[in-house]
Amino acid sequence: MSVEEPLFRVVRGVPTAEDLAALVGAIVVRSRPAPAPATAPVSAWARSGRPVGAALLPGSGAWRASGLPR
Repeated sequence: MSVEEPLFRVVRGVPTAEDLAALVGAIVVRSRPAPAPATAPVSAWARSGRPVGAALLPGSGAWRASGLPR
């Protein structure tokens, strides 16, 4: 039979059972991996309103070109 080392120990003070439960809960939550952020698909309508790289440059005819289909 082997004796396992504790995961943490209290070095100062006398915590209550509620204090220890809160500490264990915080450790458990922090040790879980963060969930991947959910990315919603972008509709074609939303994509059409976004400029594409260097396709829209200022200059002669830029205002007219901004309204033309690509």
